[in-house]
Order: sequence, then structure tokens, then C-alpha cells
Amino acid sequence: MIDFFAELFAVLMVTVTDVLPILCVLVGFQLLVIRKPIPSLKKVAIGFVYVLLGLSLFLLGLEKALFPVGKLMAEQLTKPEFISQGKAFSANGLQWFDYYWVYIFALAIGFSTTIAEPSLIAVAMKANVVSGGAIGVLGLRIAVALGVAVGIALGTYRIVSGVPIHYFIICGYIVVLIQTFFAPKMIVPLAYDSGGVTTSTVTVPLVAALGLGLAGTVPGRSTLIDGFGLIAFASLFPIMSVMAYAQLSEYMNKRARAKRD
Repeated sequence: MIDFFAELFAVLMVTVTDVLPILCVLVGFQLLVIRKPIPSLKKVAIGFVYVLLGLSLFLLGLEKALFPVGKLMAEQLTKPEFISQGKAFSANGLQWFDYYWVYIFALAIGFSTTIAEPSLIAVAMKANVVSGGAIGVLGLRIAVALGVAVGIALGTYRIVSGVPIHYFIICGYIVVLIQTFFAPKMIVPLAYDSGGVTTSTVTVPLVAALGLGLAGTVPGRSTLIDGFGLIAFASLFPIMSVMAYAQLSEYMNKRARAKRD
């Protein structure tokens, strides 16, 4: 218990150092530029303490739980004895399709973490209110989650196969640019924002740990070069999926109107 509180205190001090510049900017603008006292100073101070404690506990939890779990899953799923299941390998050793459980896990973890992402829930609720109900909360969350799931699964395939990441990113953004011209104009800004909200508190730690663990266990892969980059897939593919969701919804609405007419 003493060790836990010592680690928590050390993380708290680092968090205070990181958050202090933000506080200085906010207070400085409030007092020196706007030149008005901070409203509800007591509540703001208490809230700031909560933020520091919450961030510290979260960072400690990442170090103690999420990062080790992601790395452990990658190690277990890529063990030769697990992949072989008692079967003999081919003459060329393990191939990219032998790692199918890795792709299934990446698909599942990408979908589940994104659905639980607090920032995505907040954005979906706001989009629903601003659009007057035209954009469904659950529909948007599922569209983003599917995009992240496919992106991370494809990213794990890239790590296993060793294909350079820029091939995927360039092709992906070409698709995004083409979709931008054909998607409903109302959804385009929201789709681009959806790529950003996925890189938040729940998704990033597990995805990053998965990528690093996978690169560290697949033979011939560099942890530095191949281990990173999964977050880029998690940011890119939701843009495609949200615009595809809007295009599909628009097409179905047009068909429904045509049948009524």
C-alpha cells in the first residue's frame, strides 16, 4: 500500500507540472486580458483538484493495467504454439493468414473500446441535438466504432505483413477525399472530427499497447518502426465509415421517398 501511494504521489507531481501551464494560461487571460475575477472560484479550485487526482489515477492505471494487458494479449496471440494448435507450420514458417486470431481480437477491441469512448459519446449527443435529431446518437457511435475496428484490424495486418504504413495512409486519404465530394455536406465536418475523438482515453492505451506488443513478438519487426501507427488507422478509418454511413442513409431515404411517390 505504501508503494502504491508513493507511485501515486510521483505521478501526481508529474501531472501538476504538466497541467500547470494550462492553468496559468486560463488564469492569465481571465485576470489580465478579460480583467474580471474568476466566477465561482471555490468550485473551480475544487474541480481543478479533481482533475489532477483523476488524471493521476488514470495514468497510474494505464501503467499498471491497460498497457500490460494489451502487451500480454499480443504476446499470447502470437505465440507459435497457440497459432499452430498442434499443426505443423508450412515450409516458409508462419504466414500473415496464420495470425487470424490477432485480426479478430483487433477488430473486437477496436469496436468495444470506441463504443465506450467518453469523447465519442459526448460528440454524438451534441451532434444529435444540433442536427435536431437527424443524426442518431447510437448510429453515429456504431459507424465510428466500425471504422476504428476495421482500421485497427488492418493495422495489425500491416504489422504482421511488414507492408510500409504510408501505402495504407495515402490510399486511405485518397478514398476520404473522394468521399468528401459525394457525402452529404452536413456530415463531412462531423466525419473529420470523428477521427479525432477516437484517439482518447480508452482507445489509445489499449491500441498502442497492442501495436507495441505485436511488433515485439512478430519475428523480424521493429518495435519503434512497426509498433507505432495503429492510432493513425484508428483516426483515418472512422472518417470513411461516418461518411459511408451518411451516404447509405441518404440513399435509403431517397429510395423510401421514391416508393411513396
